[in-house]
Amino acid sequence: MDSIAHSLQRAYSMKQQRYLRLAAWAQRFACLPLLLAFSMVSSAEPASGQKVFRFNVSPNGYPPYMIVDQEAPTGIMWDVVSLISARIGVRIVPQQIPRKRVDQMLLDGYIDGTSRAREWVQEPDKFLFTNPVVDIQEVFFTPKHAGKTYHSPEDLFSKTLVTHLGYMYPELQPYFESGDIKRFDVSRDRDMFNFVLHGDRFDAAVVDLLVGRWILKNEGLQDLFTVSSNNISSYGFRVMFRKENRSFVDKFNAELERIRKNGELEAILANYR
Repeated sequence: MDSIAHSLQRAYSMKQQRYLRLAAWAQRFACLPLLLAFSMVSSAEPASGQKVFRFNVSPNGYPPYMIVDQEAPTGIMWDVVSLISARIGVRIVPQQIPRKRVDQMLLDGYIDGTSRAREWVQEPDKFLFTNPVVDIQEVFFTPKHAGKTYHSPEDLFSKTLVTHLGYMYPELQPYFESGDIKRFDVSRDRDMFNFVLHGDRFDAAVVDLLVGRWILKNEGLQDLFTVSSNNISSYGFRVMFRKENRSFVDKFNAELERIRKNGELEAILANYR
């Protein structure tokens, strides 16, 4: 009987040890996601303590100002912000945030900056803006087969204008609200031209001049559209920050002025014209 009891006790002891080992492994694996998360967060901060600037490039970009369909972001705004960030000792990290979530995520601190014209923001006083990096010049693009070119908003009365979903057009908004011009929203810049080119309901598209020329060139459509002779609107394209980043914005503006004067900014712009 003693031998049987001893055997049972030994078996129980072995079982208990095996259970404790399994529990220890389970505890280790339970901590693994937390350890991985900590590792990823830690790796986002350079070992040198260099400050990181999380810059929104958006999922689709905004070529040629922001191009994201390559291994690394490029484009006018990315090149300028990268150059200036390096000069003032800040490491830039791209973040792809959907347009409708950008403002709140910026306010909440998930990102540190995004490209934006002040006139496109519903509550601009909540943010801080750099000096303009480049001017956005909105124009009308009209298909050549229409036989006419629209040069002013009045030319488009009773017409339908293709616009970008979620974009604000301060100069055109009164005409949209009065019904003088109908607005039709499209989610991607390049699709705006396809709608105008192939849709019987649409008369023109309002697009930034540089963006439009870039798309038409890359899509092989440059001979199929005419462009209005005058800008419908012109806005400074800036970097938008939270208000507490005044020191960073001041340094950014100083370096922006320096590269404007020494020709570096113009050289970047020339790469995308």
